[in-house]
Amino acid sequence: MVGIGTRNTLRITRESPSGLYLDGGEHGEILLPGKYIPRGGFPGLEIEVFVHRDSEDRLVATTETPLAMVGEFACLEVLSVQPAIGAFLNWGLGKDLLLPIREQKDRVRMGDRVVVYVYLDTKTERVVATSRLNRHLDLTVTAYTEGQPVNLIIAGESPLGFNAIIENAHSGLLYRTETGTALRIGQKLKGYVRTIRPDGKIDLALDPAGYARVAPLSEQIIEKLKAAGGRLELHDKSSPEEIRHVFGASKKSFKQAVGALFSDRRIRLERDGIELVL
Repeated sequence: MVGIGTRNTLRITRESPSGLYLDGGEHGEILLPGKYIPRGGFPGLEIEVFVHRDSEDRLVATTETPLAMVGEFACLEVLSVQPAIGAFLNWGLGKDLLLPIREQKDRVRMGDRVVVYVYLDTKTERVVATSRLNRHLDLTVTAYTEGQPVNLIIAGESPLGFNAIIENAHSGLLYRTETGTALRIGQKLKGYVRTIRPDGKIDLALDPAGYARVAPLSEQIIEKLKAAGGRLELHDKSSPEEIRHVFGASKKSFKQAVGALFSDRRIRLERDGIELVL
């Protein structure tokens, strides 16, 4: 069965001046336009393609991969807005993705970047987007464990911090005190499950907890010191952004790791940096 809005492996049935026709099963033949035909494509060969509808509502195939497929969340740029219809988003294909007016949580403008969920409209069989994300998040109790590494997409900002989509399925919160640096909507990053509350809500962090955070970072600091000739101009007054850029860790984690290294007499603390004890 062909999945509209996803990648499919389809058999080439015949060639034509317009391109290759693929076996779409119950959907009949699906055209792969000539500009997408890979080298060596011939009838009988199976080929992996993305299937969607063109501007004339016909099923077509492409060897291009969109920025998001059906069932995925992504941050996409608004290319144009038609007040009576909705907004058109750049999802990496020749045909733009529609974000209908009724599916806009907040009105968007040209040039905006908006986090959306991509889905198949069952009435029209068209691939469309929605910024009403909660409808498509799994809000049930999850099987995550505290300390588990997870993939995140920053979906929004709140007074407490940043709302994030976890593993393309669930919602969690990154408190500002846990970030130590500015985050942007749509940013993809690694994180960790900090706490799963009794109500099932998930608190997140950008660094692992406890010893699991400090020990690897301590060794990373030592390696950076060795590579830099024994000295780094980073200290407890350095900005969180600078520390995150160099070590991929929060300032809190950096200070804990530096404190552990100092206690073990592996480094010296200077007013404007740290030095390796040889």
